[in-house]
Amino acid sequence: MTRAGSLRTGDRGRLDRIAGMASFFSDLDLTGDTPVRVRPRLGEWGPALVPTTSRKKRVRILTVAALTVGLAAVSALMALFYKILQGG
Repeated sequence: MTRAGSLRTGDRGRLDRIAGMASFFSDLDLTGDTPVRVRPRLGEWGPALVPTTSRKKRVRILTVAALTVGLAAVSALMALFYKILQGG
């Protein structure tokens, strides 16, 4: 058992890593070096004119659906052209 004030050999490095992580995550300036022209406008309660999470989900679903339909259309055209070229 160790006393409350003492550290084992491996604990010091772990504490240094934790301190580094805390300083890494404590900077709340999310814009950083981003140019002003691409930063979202800030409203009273946060960024304005930024897509909501539900809108992003809808766009992801629509993108997958559109790619699936497009792939099916290209596959159908390839099959059609193959049959035409084979004389069938």
